[in-house]
Amino acid sequence: MIPTDTVPLYLMLVNISYNDPELKLRIESAVGKPFSIKKRWDLGGIGSPKLFISSCSIDIHNLLILDQNINQCNIELRPQGIIIRFRSLLETYGLVIPYYKLKVYKGKAEEYSLYKDHSFIKVKANSKVIHDFFKKIRAQKALNTPSSLDEL
Repeated sequence: MIPTDTVPLYLMLVNISYNDPELKLRIESAVGKPFSIKKRWDLGGIGSPKLFISSCSIDIHNLLILDQNINQCNIELRPQGIIIRFRSLLETYGLVIPYYKLKVYKGKAEEYSLYKDHSFIKVKANSKVIHDFFKKIRAQKALNTPSSLDEL
């Protein structure tokens, strides 16, 4: 088994329940430090409302089935990516996704899919607030993704 500190952060799902300075630095290197208060105000908030998970990849599903709670998550915007957080067995897990790895699809009228390589989460979007938040994600991704190979 490979130790988790040698695996790049964008390849794994991490337990973020505890204050681990090394993990915090790895998250900040992948998606940036949290926005300042002024930038949060300018963006109209950086956190999503409660999102109900309709389906997910097997690695996330294996964590969610450990308890009998309703499967829900929330999303935090960061300067270079997003963090999808969910809880299972009193632990908080985060799927850290840099914008260059993020794929957002809207397949059904009231469902959004967030993909990162082999992991995905599909969430129900049953209010205008959720639709507006996903517009904000797409706008941030467009601002922070290079438009051509020359910019890389």
